[in-house]
Amino acid sequence: MKAPDFSLPDQHGTIHTLLEHQGTWRIVYFYPKDDTPGCTKEACGFRDAYDAFAKAGIVVFGISKDSVASHKKFAEKYSLPFPLLSDETTRTIQAYGAWGKKKFMGREFLGIIRKTYLIDPNGDIVKEYEGMDVDSHAEEILRDIKALSGQ
Repeated sequence: MKAPDFSLPDQHGTIHTLLEHQGTWRIVYFYPKDDTPGCTKEACGFRDAYDAFAKAGIVVFGISKDSVASHKKFAEKYSLPFPLLSDETTRTIQAYGAWGKKKFMGREFLGIIRKTYLIDPNGDIVKEYEGMDVDSHAEEILRDIKALSGQ
């Protein structure tokens, strides 16, 4: 399946599209909220593995519906070296199937479902991750890319 393109601002207001990175491996991960425990662990995992991703030419994008200003504070607080994209309309989040019913403390509501997509250089989604362990997620993706790309 082809990955839906997007045009979204990062924590500095710079617009990013998926297509501008055609020809490279891309990781697009969706997370519920800046500076919450699970989302912080996941983002810091990507931060800690970022040099390995960059060395392999892999682009990482984090996406939530938080504002550009919220992303800026979150990225600065944890020294996140990759773009955090703001999708306040949730159009991109919905296009990737990362929006749906959630339960918390017995209450049902609509929100972002934690999902990650591994996109190959041709723009195809080759793996979808859901229900992952946020502590080891980045390393799992690195292993999968190596296996899929023959590195």
